[in-house]
Amino acid sequence: MSGIEIVLGIILLILAAVLIVAVLMQSGKDKNLSGVIAGGADTFFNKSRAGAWDKILEKATGIIAAVFAVVVLILYFVCGK
Repeated sequence: MSGIEIVLGIILLILAAVLIVAVLMQSGKDKNLSGVIAGGADTFFNKSRAGAWDKILEKATGIIAAVFAVVVLILYFVCGK
């Protein structure tokens, strides 16, 4: 393995971990049952802040996924024979 393959592999592992964390931090789209479990303790302000945070995470997830895909393609062409 060459140095570029090792560096790209490490970048790929870091991006995979960040992508997993970004997806797991997002709230689910179906909040019917979770509201029952949480007791409906959310106030109006918490909901608006959570909505803004979800939008940021959604955008970040898309960007990270695109970078991940590009790194995978680069690694494929570098390693592929």
